[in-house]
Amino acid sequence: MDVFSGSLVQSNSFIKLQSSPSSFPAPMLLGNKGERLTRNNPYSCSCKRKTRAHSSPNLHSPSETTFEVTGVKSDFSSKEINWPSPTDDIPFWKKDFPPWDMSPLVSVNLDHHDPNPMHIIHVTAEMAPIAKVGGLGDVVTGLARACLTRGHNVDIMLPLYECIPKHQINKLIRITSYESYHDGKWVATDAYRGVVSGIPVIFLEPSNHFFKGSYVYGGSYNELEAYLFFSRACLEWMQVTGTQPDIIHVHEWQAGALPLLYWDMYHHLSVKKPRIVLTIHNLEHYGECSKEQLSRCGLDGPIYATVDKALDDRTIGHNPERLSLLKGGIVYSNAVVTVSPTYLKETLCSGWLASTLIRHRDKYYGILNGIDTVMWNPSSDIFLPAMFDAQKTDGKKTCKRYVQTGLGLPSDKVPLVVCITRLVAQKGLHLIHHAIKRVEQLGGQMIVLGKAPDVRVESEFEGLAKLHNQGPSIRIMLIYSEELSHMLYAAADMVLVPSLYEPCGLAQMIAMRYGTIPIVRKTGGLADTVFDMDDQANIDKANGFVFDGIDEGSLNWALDRAFSHYTQKPEEWNDITRKVMQIDNSWHNTAGKYVDVYNSVRVCQ
Repeated sequence: MDVFSGSLVQSNSFIKLQSSPSSFPAPMLLGNKGERLTRNNPYSCSCKRKTRAHSSPNLHSPSETTFEVTGVKSDFSSKEINWPSPTDDIPFWKKDFPPWDMSPLVSVNLDHHDPNPMHIIHVTAEMAPIAKVGGLGDVVTGLARACLTRGHNVDIMLPLYECIPKHQINKLIRITSYESYHDGKWVATDAYRGVVSGIPVIFLEPSNHFFKGSYVYGGSYNELEAYLFFSRACLEWMQVTGTQPDIIHVHEWQAGALPLLYWDMYHHLSVKKPRIVLTIHNLEHYGECSKEQLSRCGLDGPIYATVDKALDDRTIGHNPERLSLLKGGIVYSNAVVTVSPTYLKETLCSGWLASTLIRHRDKYYGILNGIDTVMWNPSSDIFLPAMFDAQKTDGKKTCKRYVQTGLGLPSDKVPLVVCITRLVAQKGLHLIHHAIKRVEQLGGQMIVLGKAPDVRVESEFEGLAKLHNQGPSIRIMLIYSEELSHMLYAAADMVLVPSLYEPCGLAQMIAMRYGTIPIVRKTGGLADTVFDMDDQANIDKANGFVFDGIDEGSLNWALDRAFSHYTQKPEEWNDITRKVMQIDNSWHNTAGKYVDVYNSVRVCQ
């Protein structure tokens, strides 16, 4: 097979008091059967390749692994490598990999145990790796794991999407059957508890058609109404089970209605203790909503159509005016966080929500995301043909040759640039297009990995794939593959992140973890994490190549300098490779800042 062929209290009618939790049926074990779906779509939950379902390990049993959250013991024994070919029936990134159970790696770090531990519940539409579309899933998993290691009690609440491969969930049991309100009816809902990557997760499964389909997003149901239902169902579950977390941490517009539902409904019932923290991962996604749609979750939609609540300022005077769930979340949350200090400054200066954020500036924080250094670890990554670390980097060369061989690229000692991204306008599509041409002119190799949700963009890049994928230097892979992304980060010499705007960005931090030098545009979190090699004012922080403009010349300037360093200063390049691998972009420090925010709003008893 040729893998490159191209391609306030509401009306009582909306409130239902449930019976005590003891009346629910006994937990029911859920089977481990599940199919993996194609990863040829950016919204897929899992991949197409066949995998072995494995039994759930005891979380408290001893582990054979020598790797821990706080450190790594390096002992890379040589192993026989089956070198791939582009003509293999099964592409190398779809072959079977050993099970990756991270549960034993999640344990309390007594050296960094926080005083006064809290119960934190994350309410989210995504979680890596089982329901990941973009960086949101990575952030939720990484932050949750980091807070667990600091001694907090953490749960994640997630829809039980039909596409989630249930065999990847350890100890999945039904814990509650209850009803939650939607559009004049009480919908039977099951809550399940399981463990994913060592993190406790509560999955909600309504009996209606919500969250059915092959992908996380893009089902045949009304997505906005599904997440309105989910937001209320999470609070309803807390009420019927008597769960009183210290913090409910909601993410993005999908959970934006929860703060409204909490303060104007459930806080007047029995859920008194929690305080709400909202994280904005990308301000471009507003959760646009009509008053009628908001009313379907039991709130009185029209009362929120004011500038000081949830009215979308862009629609003032229009017929009809619209609401924004994200704006409502900002107004009603006790604290609001965005994902980098620079992006905070940018959001206060531009965009229609800037006035709302300025009014609530005293509760608005910019905290840089971290990366999950358990999931992203070149010294223990199961997807790599050879593992490595900053002290022993030979495995990185092996990874480069492996990827080159598997994709039909010459195994030359030329710079290999990768760009791993969703192919959307935010990511600087014209710059990615230009980089393909420029890298080829400079004599390097480039691999683009990503999926385009817009058919016009997909068509454009399919054309580029047909033009380049049979050649000696460029490969354009219009797929989503978690496995291949790990391999590319490990194989590459450079990673390109030319975003027009970037709230935080994880690619540059993951790349550095794998010894890959970032080439980035100076915006948002990229400006907070990458510092130019030729900037004498920041020479101690130097870790990549930075450009300011959105034009091709600015990109050329950065690419040319990166190639020059690679070819003319090989020893210096090796030194910077080892240096970036030791930069601490983990969630450890970042989680501490979130804990400070939690403590600033929690109710102390």
